[in-house]
Amino acid sequence: MPTLRLGDDAPDFTAETTEGTLGFHDWKSGSWAVLFSHPKDYTPVCTTELGRVAGLKPEFDQRGVKVIGISVDSSESHEGWAQDIADVTGNELNFPLIADPDKTVADLYDMIQPNASDTMTVRSVFVIDPNNKLRLSLTY
Repeated sequence: MPTLRLGDDAPDFTAETTEGTLGFHDWKSGSWAVLFSHPKDYTPVCTTELGRVAGLKPEFDQRGVKVIGISVDSSESHEGWAQDIADVTGNELNFPLIADPDKTVADLYDMIQPNASDTMTVRSVFVIDPNNKLRLSLTY
């Protein structure tokens, strides 16, 4: 599988999210977007990071940037996790969270860590411009 490089077309996909089914390119509709992954629902670092992004969402909105998260867990798991995020951080989940149990999106964006669990995504951030070009890729 080829690795995404800066300037490449960001892969389009259709996925189930906490806000219903969406097509990625249609959803971002000419806006900048930040797509970021987390390895698993309910992990302490992921919970606090999603809560912080939810708290910063008005800043993203002000700049015309759409935010979307992804985990390889199910929509049902995300529903409970959304409440946990609110309980732990005081911020309600206010952006879509992709359910990717079959790893379709994780594979498209090369988020699965080599030589590790085949379901454990690494923490990745992608910034995609209005023309669907990848402008930043960060893995930590």
